[in-house]
Amino acid sequence: MSRIGKMPITIPAGVSIDISDENVVTVKGPKGELKEQISKEITVGIEDGVLSVTRSSDDKKHRALHGLSRALIMNMVTGVTDGFKKNLEMVGVGYRAQKQGNKLVLAVGYSHPVEFEEKDGITFDVPAPTQIVVNGISKQMVGEIAAKIRGVRPPEPYLGKGIKYSDEVIRRKEGKTGK
Repeated sequence: MSRIGKMPITIPAGVSIDISDENVVTVKGPKGELKEQISKEITVGIEDGVLSVTRSSDDKKHRALHGLSRALIMNMVTGVTDGFKKNLEMVGVGYRAQKQGNKLVLAVGYSHPVEFEEKDGITFDVPAPTQIVVNGISKQMVGEIAAKIRGVRPPEPYLGKGIKYSDEVIRRKEGKTGK
């Protein structure tokens, strides 16, 4: 059995989960609604406020889908109750971020400002000019948008300048030694 796949998911108060005939799991909660298509080989069932995920056989593909399906459903439940966030830091002289309406505007050393539009379910917070917080209910979308923001100016190993995750450690290189 998959260690992750066999763990039951307790459904918190205020969260409703619907499973359609096509194995589309819909999770509704206080922060919003998320849908995910689960593979036909995986069976999702709800009994007494506990959701369980089972597989049809011990095939290698089914074992892989078992843990994946359970993790996706758990991330949806966590997203509609608490939400997800990614913290980004900007390191560099003149690097700053600001929020203009529903846009995130970055000044990161280019001749033009770089803008990111808030998508449905994703919001940006700028607590300080060098800090960005990406919030949302979908873990996949939050991670994707944060990776796109980081990709504008990834951190470099010599001076450490760029946009990095707040918990990311940049391995520094020494540079030229000279004579």
